[in-house]
Amino acid sequence: MSHVITSRARTSRRALLKGITAAGARIAIGIPPLVSMFNSTGTAYAATTGEKTAAGAAAKPIETRFVLWFNGNGIPERYWIPENEGADYDITPCLQPLAAWRKDVHVLSGVDNAAASGKGNGHTNSMSGLMTGTDFTGRGPSGPSIDQIVASKIGGDSRFRSLQIGVAQESFGESMQRNMSWAGYERALPPEMIPHRLFDRLFGAQEEGWVNRKRSILDAVMGDASELKKMVPSDDQARLDEHLSGIRDLERSIAGLPPEYRRDLSNMPQPDFDGDMKDWPRIAKLQSDLLVQALSMRQTRVASYMLTKCQSISRFPWLGYTSARHHDYTHAQDKISGADGVDGGHVLRDICRWHVEEFAYLVSRLESVPEGDGTLFDHTTLIYVHEHAEANPHKNSGLAMIVAGGSPKVAKGSHTRVTGTVGDVYLTVADEIVGAGIGKFPTATKKIGSLLA
Repeated sequence: MSHVITSRARTSRRALLKGITAAGARIAIGIPPLVSMFNSTGTAYAATTGEKTAAGAAAKPIETRFVLWFNGNGIPERYWIPENEGADYDITPCLQPLAAWRKDVHVLSGVDNAAASGKGNGHTNSMSGLMTGTDFTGRGPSGPSIDQIVASKIGGDSRFRSLQIGVAQESFGESMQRNMSWAGYERALPPEMIPHRLFDRLFGAQEEGWVNRKRSILDAVMGDASELKKMVPSDDQARLDEHLSGIRDLERSIAGLPPEYRRDLSNMPQPDFDGDMKDWPRIAKLQSDLLVQALSMRQTRVASYMLTKCQSISRFPWLGYTSARHHDYTHAQDKISGADGVDGGHVLRDICRWHVEEFAYLVSRLESVPEGDGTLFDHTTLIYVHEHAEANPHKNSGLAMIVAGGSPKVAKGSHTRVTGTVGDVYLTVADEIVGAGIGKFPTATKKIGSLLA
């Protein structure tokens, strides 16, 4: 915290700014973590007037959050996985965007996807094993994904038990390629890929003036915001103003998207859509900003983020690579006809570095939100995964993963070659770091001690 406050009125962490639009739609906007929500040291939520003040009830722990991040088609191992282990691991070309946060991440390699065998095209069975630890049925996995298992334990006290967020609207493939979150046997939870829809879902019901962004959603809650500002000290007033300004900036950015960005293109039949119709970096940052808003406003504690699809067919005009698709490059044996005059290995390096850039952007945004005696990042644990290790052979042994977050329970700032499974990593993070108490996960037989501080 910027300073310690020993005596002040406490604001409920559940407070909302409420209002009604001109068309009669009800609006409720969560407020960010204010200094007035916490105890004098910023280590726990403080009791407010009307809450129980009996011993043990006054202070409530700051909630942990869990984010599962995914991009498709594996990695070029030589450009992604550090050669040396420990705290002095080398920052590889693909990991370069995380250099500023190396003390906050633990890079894992050697992780086995033990449930990836069985039927499938190499990608679908790998994806099923990665997300759920269960076999691919031919239409989907045999059980729930790790984010949904965690959400079943910690998501019940939030407006949304979990959020599923996506970016690249790729139409290729079936349900297994297009989804990463699963409620259970063959029950997909599709990601929301349209920023307009995600914004409206988080902040209230739609109406024509708002949809067209001729007015601001904030117009409906300004009276409530003014009343709240009268009740809190100047530092919280400034935080509230910053929060509302951030929402307005998001609103303007989304309004500034081309009209076609409001349409769901993911169901277009091939070849009408080939993965090139969006500025994915622009969309990715908006989706990350919306996710940070949702986590900071206590809308949810669990989210999945699908940057690109399993078996991704995106092209990358913002990187200068358009003659082939991502999946084509992974099977090109380092060369591909017409591959922009650059060898395929370097193309894969640059693509995967962009993936990590977007992950680093989310980390930076989480770190920018003060919460208690730390930041939102300190109370969030992220796991970054791919469906393969080296993509060309559909390799399911030796996967690379990243565990990130500010929790003191994470052994950060290191690279470790582990002997264990995807399930072992998930069980360790869910129970020992997030505190979800899931108890078990398919393919998990132990906890990864090197991940724990």
